[in-house]
Formats: sequence, structure tokens, C-alpha cells
Amino acid sequence: MEIGAALFLGFIVLQRLSELVIARINTARLMARGAYEVGAGHYPVMVAMHSLWILCLIMFGMGQPVSPGWLAIFAVLQVLRVWILATLGPRWTTRIIILRAPLVKRGPFRHLRHPNYVLVVAEIIVAPMVLGLVWVAVLFTLLNAAMLWVRIRAENRALADLREL
Repeated sequence: MEIGAALFLGFIVLQRLSELVIARINTARLMARGAYEVGAGHYPVMVAMHSLWILCLIMFGMGQPVSPGWLAIFAVLQVLRVWILATLGPRWTTRIIILRAPLVKRGPFRHLRHPNYVLVVAEIIVAPMVLGLVWVAVLFTLLNAAMLWVRIRAENRALADLREL
């Protein structure tokens, strides 16, 4: 068994589970402040897709050698992940939660409208490549593109009137 693959996969699972906890807490707090959710219909599909991605990584990546170059790129992406989460703070969630307040325009949001989606696109490619799973990177990049087409349209419609605040 390749210990590097097991550690890498364990990191991804723990990271995603901890993010779900943070997202649930932040969502509840935002809703208590009068926020509301949009695009809830596609959320279970998104969760299923990401869960299947992780399952494929585990099933086909366990025991695979770890590519140091791809792992370095993944590590850089984690710095971006922390920057995004820190910038949004209590407003970060996995759902589209709309709070009637000015949009965050600092940190990576100064440069990109949806930096978290850019990060997720990169991770969906890079994490499988760490384990040499090209087909997982390709398949889930296509699935994620379809998901983001739906999700970003829903989010942009909901945020349109907040861009003026």
C-alpha cells in the first residue's frame, strides 16, 4: 500500500468533511440574519457529484504513487482555498445563500467574481493527477462544468441586485 496516497486521500476526506461542518454552521448563522437560499434544487446533485469524485479518488487512487509535481500544485491550491475561506469568513458556505449586504470585494474577490469555483475546477483536475488518474480528472471536469453552468447562472441572477450595494 502506498502510504502517500493514503495520506493524501485522508487529507481530502477530512478537509471536505470539516468544510461541510463549517458550511452548515455558517449557513445557519446567515439564515438567522435574514439570508435566504437560492438554487437549492441542484445542491443534492452537486453533493452527489463531489461525493462520487472523492469515492473514485479513493477506489482507484489508493495504492497509486503520488506525483510530487502535481502534489506541489495541489498544495498551492490549498493556500488559495485558505485565502478564499478567510476572506469570506462567516459568509462562506457550500450553498448559495443570499444576505442583503454588500458583496465581498477584497482578497481574491478583487480579481475574480467566483474564485472558489476557479479553485474547485483546478482541484477536480489536480487531485486525480496527483494519483495519476487522468480519466477521473477528465470525467469530473466535464461533470463539474455542467454543474457550474447551472450554479453560476443561479448565483449571478440572485446576486445581480446586490452588486450595487
